[in-house]
Amino acid sequence: MPHPQQQQQPQHAGYAYNGAGAQYSEHGHDNWDAKSYQTYHTNPSNQHLAPYEMSQVSDAPAVPNLPYGSYPPQQLQQRPGLKNAPSAYSTGSGWSDVREKLMKRRSVRQVELQQGNLVIDVPVPGHIVPPGQKSEEMTTMRYTAATCDPDEFMRQKYSLRQYLYGRKTEIFIVMTMYNEDEVLFCKTMNAVIKNVAHLCGRTRSKTWGPEGWKKIVVCVVSDGRSKINKRTLHVLSLMGLYQEGLAKDTVAGKDVTAHIFEYTSSVVCSDSGEVSMGACPIQIIFCLKEQNKKKLNSHRWFFNAFGPLTNPNVCVLLDVGTKPTGTSIYDLWKCFDSHSNVGGACGEICVDTGKGCSLLLTSPLAASQNFEYKMSNVLDKPLESVCGYISVLPGAFSAYRYKALQNGPNGKGPLASYFKGETMHSGGPNGAGLFERNMYLAEDRILCFEIVTKKNEGWVLKYVKSAKASTDVPTTVPEFISQRRRWLNGSLFAAVHATAHMFRIWTSGQNFFRKIVLQFEFIYNAIQLIFTWTSLANFYLAFFFLVSSATSEPKTDAFNFLSDGAGPEIFNIVLKVYIGTLFLVVICSLGNRPQGSKWTYVFSIILFGLCNVITLWCAGYTVYLAVPHTLDGWKNFGNLIETNTTFRDIVISLAATYGLYFISSFLHFEPWHMFTSFLQYMFWLPSYVNILMTYAMCNLHDVTWGTKGDNGSAKDLGGAKKVKDANGKEVLEVEALTNREDVETLWQASRVALRNKPPPEKEHRDAATKQADHDRNSRTNVVVAWIVTNMFMILFFTSDAFNNWIKDHVRNGKGDAVFNPYLSFLFYALAVLSLIRFVGSSLYLLLRLVGQ
Repeated sequence: MPHPQQQQQPQHAGYAYNGAGAQYSEHGHDNWDAKSYQTYHTNPSNQHLAPYEMSQVSDAPAVPNLPYGSYPPQQLQQRPGLKNAPSAYSTGSGWSDVREKLMKRRSVRQVELQQGNLVIDVPVPGHIVPPGQKSEEMTTMRYTAATCDPDEFMRQKYSLRQYLYGRKTEIFIVMTMYNEDEVLFCKTMNAVIKNVAHLCGRTRSKTWGPEGWKKIVVCVVSDGRSKINKRTLHVLSLMGLYQEGLAKDTVAGKDVTAHIFEYTSSVVCSDSGEVSMGACPIQIIFCLKEQNKKKLNSHRWFFNAFGPLTNPNVCVLLDVGTKPTGTSIYDLWKCFDSHSNVGGACGEICVDTGKGCSLLLTSPLAASQNFEYKMSNVLDKPLESVCGYISVLPGAFSAYRYKALQNGPNGKGPLASYFKGETMHSGGPNGAGLFERNMYLAEDRILCFEIVTKKNEGWVLKYVKSAKASTDVPTTVPEFISQRRRWLNGSLFAAVHATAHMFRIWTSGQNFFRKIVLQFEFIYNAIQLIFTWTSLANFYLAFFFLVSSATSEPKTDAFNFLSDGAGPEIFNIVLKVYIGTLFLVVICSLGNRPQGSKWTYVFSIILFGLCNVITLWCAGYTVYLAVPHTLDGWKNFGNLIETNTTFRDIVISLAATYGLYFISSFLHFEPWHMFTSFLQYMFWLPSYVNILMTYAMCNLHDVTWGTKGDNGSAKDLGGAKKVKDANGKEVLEVEALTNREDVETLWQASRVALRNKPPPEKEHRDAATKQADHDRNSRTNVVVAWIVTNMFMILFFTSDAFNNWIKDHVRNGKGDAVFNPYLSFLFYALAVLSLIRFVGSSLYLLLRLVGQ
């Protein structure tokens, strides 16, 4: 059947969903080990992602013999003293025992203030120091306790090693995460390491080469100290980016807002604790935010706190859980290097389909999303790239020119608009309205619009097809609906904003021809927006007219193979099922969480899918009847197109949608999704329109990311007190591990803890959420039972089947033509009930007269 609308392009904002073990949940869980086990065991596609093979990079130059390691990485040798790990920390609880014992052995040391701030350099375990290296950045880790807002970071005289060393930063990569486990973290981090190695291997490049790693900084920002996965901290510890007992809650009475760890790491770590030397060092900043303030705040630390110090050329945004291929970051950077007017670029986000595309066979939902992602990358992104404005650069994998993001002298600009959403969700008189708060759920769309329409500047956005990255997608219905709720609401209102302000393109610095092309694209997007708004009606009307036309004539009834004249009856039944299912979805969407109404939504998806199967059958049958069945008939095909309007409309519609799907996919040399995912997508298509759009519209009031922010700190780390030393100079007293053997033992304990996978444990909703879901479901069931009972009576007693039965068996062709037995029953029942009430009222008066 014809596609009723152009589906919204998938966004890939990682905080809504980042795989099996990483998702924002309204009610968080603290059992991170169980989440780690689930990612490792229930998503087998992840198990082969930590190792990375250079065979993935077909045109990668050979990596030179560098003095700091070889590639592929070689496994580190155990130190003799640590060959047999103590059994005390062979389990998670054992690691906690070792940590507690070592924390008691910390000693107090006095640290000089650096520009009035707490900055400590501590030695890293000897296992991860490259042989022969004695430089500070590779032998010590720097810890900085930030007590300010990200916007004040540079003003408060905080610094970074990259700035102190005076190095030029060409690429600044940020990896944002929340509670992702070690499998997802290693998946992304190892892919980044591989990309850096590829850049270092480009010996003929003027920019890159063996020393290219000095021009790259990787920043990992974790959203909330209490939320981070503990096993992910183990991985960071093995890489030299975290050390237990070093971070502090307060510094001289000021609350710490972020813990910043800096180290130039040369190791590659797997999710099972295997550590090996990488091809080249990687400059890494690990920013562990004290409070959970959501993804926008994480990006504010990246852009506003660290960006001015590193002053990069290109900023690359990654969500932990997304795995770029071995040359993807280079491909993105090359787009900026080759085109000076490119302000932003994105690559192709594809679904991680697992080994041998096994996920496509086991999950129809994943297959449908694979088709949706592929067609967006085949049709939508190339069109927008040609025009110069891509409506959304996915936050999961995209890049921006740092210069293009900068605000103007008046403080207004792309970054100011991007971060506006962080503070506007309070509502009320001082907050934003519902429109703006929904709009800033898609803040990456706002950023793209602001870059292209930046006053007096002519930036464009590009799509780089060769830059690919895979990501996990939801494989359960509740996760899928929750993710798309934010995507659809944000994209809808952001599209309205862009359409309403399209005139701003004429105040930008784009050339006249580009302005004409961009104006055309904005008009095209406005038309798409209208079809999105009316998608529910368009899909229903397509279903109604296709099925009704295929069952209107008894001789050409599409269901004559069942019985003669069965078409109209089937049409009436299917029509009522469609409307009833849509009504059920509306009821569930007005208050029920998808997690609490899972089976109701699954039932609705199946019914909508069956309705679409019937619709496709009717469309195909109509085309079959209309086409000639002889060779001579095909000679007059042109005449057939002119005279048979039904055939012409259906053929043109199918060719313009699904026909172009096939042709464009083959032109891009990526046709496989048409064979592996097309049928699943067609079955899910009605649910994309009816369920996702309905749930999103019914929950416009929900402008959250699905998380609860932390408004306070745990205060369990201890503080750094300001005192005066023997010379009367102000210093800070801090507790830290000073014995190198203790540092080595703690590192080894983290390694062994990762080696032991935790036992599986099913996640449970907390009691309050479970009770709330139960109450909402009970309410929904009562409402549905009430509506269904009344609707069934209406449909049954007004149906043609019932009236025909009355005509044949009750009236026998005699009596009043409008006679209906139920109407008679209704009249007599009401009369009897009224009579009973009258008798009761009369008895009351009689008894009152006699004094009773």
